[in-house]
Amino acid sequence: MIPTDRVVIVGAGLGALYAALVMAPRPVLMISPDPLGEGASSAWAQGGVAAAMDPADSPDAHAADTVSAGAGTVDPEVARLVTAEARAHILSLTTLGTPFDRDPAGGYVLSREAAHSFARVVRVKGDQAGAEIMRALVAAVRAAPSVQVLEGFVATALLVEGDRVAGIHLARASGSQPVAIRAPAVLIAGGGSGGLYSVTTNPPRIRGEAIGMAARAGAVIADAEFVQFHPTAIASGEDPAPLATEALRGEGALLVNAAGQRFMTALHPDAELAPRDIVARGVYAEWRAGRVPALDCRNALGARILTQFPAVAAACVRAGIDPVRQPIPVAAAAHYHMGGIETDLDGRSSLTGLWACGEAASTGLHGANRLASNGLLEALVFARRAALSIGAGPATAPPLILPDLPPAPLPDPALVARLREAMTAGAGVLRDAAGLQAALRVVAEVEAGQPDCPQLQNMTATATLICAAALLRRESRGAHARTDHPDTVAPRRSRMTLCQALALRPAPEPEPL
Repeated sequence: MIPTDRVVIVGAGLGALYAALVMAPRPVLMISPDPLGEGASSAWAQGGVAAAMDPADSPDAHAADTVSAGAGTVDPEVARLVTAEARAHILSLTTLGTPFDRDPAGGYVLSREAAHSFARVVRVKGDQAGAEIMRALVAAVRAAPSVQVLEGFVATALLVEGDRVAGIHLARASGSQPVAIRAPAVLIAGGGSGGLYSVTTNPPRIRGEAIGMAARAGAVIADAEFVQFHPTAIASGEDPAPLATEALRGEGALLVNAAGQRFMTALHPDAELAPRDIVARGVYAEWRAGRVPALDCRNALGARILTQFPAVAAACVRAGIDPVRQPIPVAAAAHYHMGGIETDLDGRSSLTGLWACGEAASTGLHGANRLASNGLLEALVFARRAALSIGAGPATAPPLILPDLPPAPLPDPALVARLREAMTAGAGVLRDAAGLQAALRVVAEVEAGQPDCPQLQNMTATATLICAAALLRRESRGAHARTDHPDTVAPRRSRMTLCQALALRPAPEPEPL
């Protein structure tokens, strides 16, 4: 075991980077599986950061939209707190060098996205917000003497001593035996769970391992059943699926089927700008019926899509699609996990010594259906609050030096593929009891297939929690749609430990005689 006086941050996305900067000059050890700035969902975010920057808008209006979109399970206090802090974080990111789009008068260019009552999404170069914010934060972290970044490493488990988290177990991302690191505090900022599904917009590593690691240590997990499916992933066969940002629909792009007919007008008064869960189910229904849903940007944007939304245009080029002249085929894809490690208003988990922020956390902001572009905002707000809650410590600490670590196998790709297929089939856009039980059974079989691989065990822990919480929620609410329980009943948040989730797994099927 190696002791360190550094706070350990698991992850290297927006929340992790921002927290490390807030903690300065307190020494921090950041665990980054990939080169810093790569492999994190934050860098792939296209829309931007929601904030009431228009004088006609207000944090109260933003909070009201957040509560409305969340389908009854948003914590109003959290919504007020987050939206009240939003403007300050936009200004902070601007100071750090984020080149937000500005108008000739110097004001921020604001986009309207689904379920927002105002144009309030601050963006960068159309669809480059995540990448540009990350670029500014990475530069600041690289220049911060208080931050040591371990690139090419993953946390595989939490180190628990008595009744508190006392550090982590660390391994090489390329596969090695772990080593225990004792630390004064651990902040999990390791992303969500979209990669547990076979169709996802998340980077390949984002497969629920951060949440599963906390769950295996005994942390309470909240709202695990609420997985948001983005309605307009580009259906080009890429894995992960490229994203066609919601801002395109904010600019007037339309959803049509193979016959050229709009289908959202019959499903919601706001049509293409309805809440994401409704649009995702609309796209999914067209796909399942074989009517080939697509996003038609031709009249709304024309050639402007090439310059205003370069990431979307590049994905279309890779797929042989001309978005200026052709509709873009789309599919509903796992995009954002509203559930995660339950935290209080300062990012503290149920385990002493453990904090969480970003998509790995469940703060009560998103409810059953995250309001568009609130994800980056939540990460910023709770990264700062967690960093301040962890508090001051020694002003300096020596760099951590790791020993050589013996090799160890990575998760079996065939088992991971089977897990992803089972989650899409049983815990996807539409769910029922039989499908969820079938998924739980496959998850258990995958887990048993490689019992000594902690990374796979972390994945299956999160998958188990998603399916178990979805099985217990016998209603349809937001992103959680049960075909066998289509009605909505009294609102409640869900809270569950891994032990409670494991108790809901079906008994193994008997071997054939």
